[in-house]
Amino acid sequence: MRTFAVLLLAVATVAALPAARAADESERAGEAVRVLQEIMDAPDRRVPDRLLRDAEAVAVIPDVVKAGLVVGGRYGRGLLAVRAPDGTWSNPSYISLTGGSVGFQAGVQSTDVVLVFRTRRGVDGVVNGKFTLGADASIAAGPVGRTANASTDAQLKAEIYSYSRSRGLFAGVALDGAVLAIDHDANEAVYGANVTPRRIFEGGVGAAPGPVVAFRDALEESTAD
Repeated sequence: MRTFAVLLLAVATVAALPAARAADESERAGEAVRVLQEIMDAPDRRVPDRLLRDAEAVAVIPDVVKAGLVVGGRYGRGLLAVRAPDGTWSNPSYISLTGGSVGFQAGVQSTDVVLVFRTRRGVDGVVNGKFTLGADASIAAGPVGRTANASTDAQLKAEIYSYSRSRGLFAGVALDGAVLAIDHDANEAVYGANVTPRRIFEGGVGAAPGPVVAFRDALEESTAD
């Protein structure tokens, strides 16, 4: 009987894992929505309106942890949505951000990261596999302020603009060498088995959880004319 009870407990635990993982990913989507809304509510330090309106994709990675002692690294998980041909935003795919650096450093820091893609090349690179910022596509710290005009700045002609927020301060940040990759396990937990990121972006999935839809809706509101 004891062995049978242990087996039942093990089966119940395994059965509960997908639901728990889906709940975790919904919470992550909710955090991404919060970050996007808080950033866009700061008119003097936000992503410029024109840059967002012209964006091909936007990624939000909450709570990226950067830690190190001599050899450092960063890690975070977030969401990436792309603009459809009709100008609307897709459901987001889950992504991860990893990277490292070498130098004299110590301590742990958590920041929110926003990436604004100006071309489809970077998006296709992420969909097709691991994508290194600065190597597979040029990246630069983005301008801030509602009316900042990146297109006329000779020093800002990157394919991707990057931003971070730490301790309430929002600013452009350099992320050369960081790697973006699709989080297939998270996508499966939220959208179901065998769902590719391209299928997600093209609207080929069923009903998405509320926080995932909220992320898409927040982008729609942030880029409305």
